[in-house]
This record gives sequence, structure tokens and C-alpha cells, in this order.
Amino acid sequence: MSGPLTAEEVARVAEFRAALRQFLRGSVRNARAAGLTPQRYLLLLMIKGAADHSEQSTVTQLAGRLQLAQSTVTELVRRAEETGLVERERSPADGRIAHLRLTAEGERRLAESFTSNESERRALRDAFRHLEGRVLQS
Repeated sequence: MSGPLTAEEVARVAEFRAALRQFLRGSVRNARAAGLTPQRYLLLLMIKGAADHSEQSTVTQLAGRLQLAQSTVTELVRRAEETGLVERERSPADGRIAHLRLTAEGERRLAESFTSNESERRALRDAFRHLEGRVLQS
């Protein structure tokens, strides 16, 4: 463990946390403006932004990334399907596995939310760089 915290280190972390909070609030505002709940926005984002860049996901993968119970994710997916934002496709290799993809409407709403969030992403990135410059190198 390093020495005692300095006022500068604490101020940098506080600045980053404030920027993170502002980013999250902006994300919620932009999602709602696009007709999405914050949970649906995250669901669409995690499907489209799959770690393997396939733009698809399974319920199990989503549960891990969202840090939610599988039953909760199953319900989120069911509701997103009912509203025409997500569709399932059975895996040709294993019929027990369903891959989730965004529909054209899901793509449209995610894009609307995502592009509206550009300034918040930039501010968060800048705050992280400022934090990284001093505190994370310790």
C-alpha cells in the first residue's frame, strides 16, 4: 500500500466519480428520449456490443456482462422481444442455444441513444485520462 492519500489524488477520484455519474444520468436521459428504459438500453448495448464483435449474445452471456440473475435477463429479453427490439435465432450447431440480435427497430433506437450520448462519453474519457495520469500510476 502506498502512503497517505493526498488531497490531489482524492480530488481526481472525486472528479472522475462526478463525471461517471454525469455520464450515467445522460445515458438514462438519452435512452428515455429514444423510447427506451435504462435497462432496455443496456440490454441492446450489450447485445450489439458483444465482446466478440458478433453483435449477438445469449442470455447467459448477458447475465454475466450485466451482472444480473439469468431469470432477470430472461425477463428483460422477453419484454424486448414483445416490443420488437430483439429477436432470437436458434444456433444451428446447438438447438438449445438461442442467439439474440437487435431488430431494425432495436438498431434504430440504440443508435439514437448512443449518438446522443457522445458528449457525455467524451467528458468521461477525459476525466478518466486525468485520473489515469496521476492516481492509477501510483
